[in-house]
Amino acid sequence: MTAYGYARVSTFDQDLTAQRQALKAAGCRVVRAETASGSRRDGRTELQVLLDFVQPGDTLVVTRIDRLARSVRDLQDIVHELKGRGVALRATEQPIDTSTAAGKAFLDMLGVFAEFETNLRRERQSEGIAQAKARGVYRGRKPSIDVAEIRRMHAESGLGPSAIARKLGVGRSSVYRALAAA
Repeated sequence: MTAYGYARVSTFDQDLTAQRQALKAAGCRVVRAETASGSRRDGRTELQVLLDFVQPGDTLVVTRIDRLARSVRDLQDIVHELKGRGVALRATEQPIDTSTAAGKAFLDMLGVFAEFETNLRRERQSEGIAQAKARGVYRGRKPSIDVAEIRRMHAESGLGPSAIARKLGVGRSSVYRALAAA
């Protein structure tokens, strides 16, 4: 019966230190941590490593349920997978015990609130972008390639798209799009 910790933050400017310390204090010998969005499970390699590794009788420990999942569906899938393998789930900051009806109900409520919070954040972000576009402030991501430079290199040096892509460190398809737009 070993406790394994999982810590997650969404952005690189956030710090994992507090979560790691709390998980170590909760008795986790191993703590896997990553910086990834919690709204989707794909791309969360450290979580997948833990899910693949835990054995019957082990416990997966998180500080809060929103560190594990941000949607009810994803949370239920993870809990179902853990339960099917005989692995318990525990949160250090929330009274969660997946073996009781009350613990399961509380877990589901927390999942609903985590998903609600994610949806609110998306709505606010969309509203902010729409307002910025209306003011003419938001123009999207800055271009990662210099179309004029691609055209110049193609015209002056006669380089092909593959050679231009290598020299500029961009994808070949980006070079083809830039040349076709001319």
